[in-house]
Amino acid sequence: MSDTDCSIADNADTFFGLRVASVFIILACSTVGALFPVLAKQSTWLPVPTAVFDFAKYFGSGVIIATAFIHLLAPALDELSSDCLSPAWKEYPYALALCLLSIMSIFVTELVAFRWGTARLRKIGVQHDAHGHHVGSHAAHGPENAPDSPPAKAQDDAESASINMDRNPSEAATAAAAHIIGIAILEFGVLLHSVLIGLTLAVDEAFKPLFVVLVFHQTFEGLGLGSRLAALDLPARRGYRAVPVLAAVLYGLSTPVGIAAGLGIRTTYNPGGARASLVSGVLDALSAGVLIYTGLVELLAHEFLFSKDMAERSRGHLAYAVVSMLLGCGIMALLGRWA
Repeated sequence: MSDTDCSIADNADTFFGLRVASVFIILACSTVGALFPVLAKQSTWLPVPTAVFDFAKYFGSGVIIATAFIHLLAPALDELSSDCLSPAWKEYPYALALCLLSIMSIFVTELVAFRWGTARLRKIGVQHDAHGHHVGSHAAHGPENAPDSPPAKAQDDAESASINMDRNPSEAATAAAAHIIGIAILEFGVLLHSVLIGLTLAVDEAFKPLFVVLVFHQTFEGLGLGSRLAALDLPARRGYRAVPVLAAVLYGLSTPVGIAAGLGIRTTYNPGGARASLVSGVLDALSAGVLIYTGLVELLAHEFLFSKDMAERSRGHLAYAVVSMLLGCGIMALLGRWA
């Protein structure tokens, strides 16, 4: 690639009207995908079977994991090895290192928050972990039948002694904050990715196929995020119920904002240039770490391996959950063939 290719933007105005229309089309599709599970869960006039919610939740887990590897980490590897960058960037796998840094940073942050939150709750006489599970019930981070687990009677006593979240403002607020932080980590990675692909769509020469793929991409990703937002168990008061709705709307706006920004700077923005490759590569790598940690630890481990609810379900339900997750992962990975 020549220096000219790396420094000068040559983005044609082909399909300009359709590019402008894509702002509103993707806004509608991504917002509907993210909002539907939230509104269906909160409303009484939109009855949705539990099996549909389960499918959306597990399908969304697969979508998020595939997004991390196929749509974030792989592009980061390409972007940070671009010929437009200094040869020093090719002497070390910086994309993988940044992804690892992101994973470890989130782990340490969550660990500190877990210890601090647990200590605060103990002061008010409540045993509660950072993921909303009572300690006497089951551990979110380990096997159900660990050798040092308390006997069944002790578990029952601990559960009966715990304070009801709806009646204790301090516990309700702390648990709500833990839930919000967890979903904020997930949304942070998704939003960065969505803005970046919006920028790309605004200036990419192969606009039509990329546009079609991104409509499905953003809808599926929105469904995955929305199903997780809908699963948040937040108190009804103090505006907590509005948090999932606002988060879904914010996701819906992210890609259109990226497209609009890309259209505004299309004459100066070169998606293959050194600066764009560096910024996109770093952000994609960091976002990949966020989604890898969230997808594997928060979603797969807690939903399948360490979930008491899943352990008590039938084999048929387990198979249904696994197939739904694999379907979401497979479809999102397949979309990576084009975007």
